[in-house]
Amino acid sequence: MRALLPYLVIFAAALALPLVANDYWAVIGARAAVYWVLVAGLNLVVGYGGQLAIGWVALLTLGSYTAAVLCQRFDLNPFLAYAAGGGLGALAGVVVGLPALRLRTFYFAMTTLGFATIVTQVALAWQSVTGGGIGLPGPALSPPFDAPWGFYLLCLGFAAVVTWMTANIGAGRYGRSLVAMRDAEVAAESVGIGKARLLIIVFLFSGFTAGVAGGLFATLQSYITPEAFSFDLSVTFFIAILVGGRGSILGPLIGNVLLTLLPEVAAPLVAWSTFLYAALLLVIVLLIPGGIASLLDFRNRKPLDSTRTIVPRPELLASLLADPPIGKPIALRNVVLAFGGVRAIDGLDLMVQPGKVHGLIGPNGSGKTTTLNVISGYYVPQEGEVYLGDRSLPHGAPQSRAALGIARTFQTPRIIGEASVLQNVMIGASVDGRASFMETALTLPRHRADEQRLTARAMDALRVVGLDALAAVRADRLQHSELRFMEIARALAGRPTFLLLDEPAAGLSADEIMRLGALTKAVAEAGTGVLLVEHHADLIFDICDEVTVLNLGRELAAGTPAEIRSHKEVVSAYLGA
Repeated sequence: MRALLPYLVIFAAALALPLVANDYWAVIGARAAVYWVLVAGLNLVVGYGGQLAIGWVALLTLGSYTAAVLCQRFDLNPFLAYAAGGGLGALAGVVVGLPALRLRTFYFAMTTLGFATIVTQVALAWQSVTGGGIGLPGPALSPPFDAPWGFYLLCLGFAAVVTWMTANIGAGRYGRSLVAMRDAEVAAESVGIGKARLLIIVFLFSGFTAGVAGGLFATLQSYITPEAFSFDLSVTFFIAILVGGRGSILGPLIGNVLLTLLPEVAAPLVAWSTFLYAALLLVIVLLIPGGIASLLDFRNRKPLDSTRTIVPRPELLASLLADPPIGKPIALRNVVLAFGGVRAIDGLDLMVQPGKVHGLIGPNGSGKTTTLNVISGYYVPQEGEVYLGDRSLPHGAPQSRAALGIARTFQTPRIIGEASVLQNVMIGASVDGRASFMETALTLPRHRADEQRLTARAMDALRVVGLDALAAVRADRLQHSELRFMEIARALAGRPTFLLLDEPAAGLSADEIMRLGALTKAVAEAGTGVLLVEHHADLIFDICDEVTVLNLGRELAAGTPAEIRSHKEVVSAYLGA
């Protein structure tokens, strides 16, 4: 209820506006609501997904002209015309969004701007349909929505529904997945989040809301021409999200209201509007880089106890891994991977058994992390195969590994700093989510069941690693050692059959390494196979059942810890005297 309070205050104030303002403010209020219908959907693309979609005014244009043409020429009901505009906007959203699967940042931004220019030029040139520069009348509504305040309340209703839906999406599995893809794409793929499918769904939804907003905009304007869909309007939508803050619904909502009111408050400076937007953006970037959302995040301003320690509780693994995985081994057979003329892996054979800790050691550059990346699907070997039992794993498909029971951590922790510790760990169980995107948007029973189950599992994982007391804290406030254990909790949340650990002891104290070793051993005893890449030889020899030593991408030795300790070539090449 506390999280809902700011939204209730904003919409209560909006409902009270007709009691204290004249018809002019009904138009301004309706404009803010219409803009928010578009910005709310765009926020999922930009604020959550991190895609620089600057030219989203193109979809507003399509929705406006679709609704206007259908009402003007086919006498269609305006609400059906709005829906049709939303449908065309959704299709266009996918068309515009597809380059995001390949292009990054600036290049994708240019693509969206190019599309916006094309749409505007088509609207200007296609006079027989759009009216060209003369334009078209917008859809006219019947009473009571034909009056200024009636239309205002209608737009407010649309805005309220879109706010509710996007807030559900942002707080649910799809919102977490978008933020993970934005801030830690490699980690997101490792837990089963597929970028292509996720972005296509979000572009569809965002395009639909933009198209509906376009229909409402056409009614608001009464008459539409290509000049109404300016570059400045597109920039306004984008800046509203940046001012509001990434990964927030409330912040961009407030930002949208402020930017809609700014031209009215600064009417004498209308010629300086572009300068004012640029100055506002510069102030936000320099002074409040987190936007309005960071100003509203009071909870994460409280100081943390600097003397806190991590005390894992391996005995709780039984509640997390309720059914011990019965798996088949992971096997690498004659794997060769070369970068140019350098063979990072040269004919490697390796087998990792379920319920065992298998250590992988060797000098820097010997191919240890590269081996993990091949198993994880990030690298495609030129020769050889990776098998799970008798099944060959697909190359270049890291998002497929989580569903097969393979989880991992990274040499440098890959985290979502702006998300809480709990949300970071919940991402690890994303592959077990069942609710569809629309079930999440409408908070239907399957979505609620998903959230309850994934939250409970993430809390179980945090208790196992000893971080449950920090569940609500932003991840970027954690110490390095806590980030290491949080990554392990995220991997365990997916209930893996195999856990790949890439130098988890790096940067830990002696006591923390001891606790890490006990936890790793307990994970293996629970039935999960562990492949441990590590430079701490004592940890390797204390907890591993088998050890493989690599040198220049080849197996130098393999056997039990006792055998490796006494292996002359290993002692000479790696362990030293």
